[in-house]
Amino acid sequence: MKILVAVDGSPYTKRMLAYLAAHDEWLGEHHEYTVLHSVMAVPPRAAAALDKSVLAAYYESEADKVFKPIRQFFAKQKLSATFVSKIGHAAENIAGVATKGKFDLLMMGSHGHGSLGQLVMGSVTTKVMAHCTTPVLLVR
Repeated sequence: MKILVAVDGSPYTKRMLAYLAAHDEWLGEHHEYTVLHSVMAVPPRAAAALDKSVLAAYYESEADKVFKPIRQFFAKQKLSATFVSKIGHAAENIAGVATKGKFDLLMMGSHGHGSLGQLVMGSVTTKVMAHCTTPVLLVR
């Protein structure tokens, strides 16, 4: 099974990884994992004032902060994964990668905060589910 694991480094990401580790059916070499993190873009005016290499290093550093403990988790579980970071809005990036990558499953944690209309799921989760045709496993 081809599984996309969307992460943001929050406690909800940690809960989702704990869920993954506690359920043997999600573990094993018969699954192909891709871990995705979406880095918020630097505002255009600020980005224009920065050297491209500085900006690229910033984006890479932000992604590595999130990926470091997740790489350790996958190594501890003896699983291989591909780590991908995208720049921009998280919901758009997650839904886009899930659809274009033809994943069998998208796993993600749900923050569960936001406006009154989003009491059950967070705004990113709501937007992902609205724009994604890939089955989604939410861990809260």
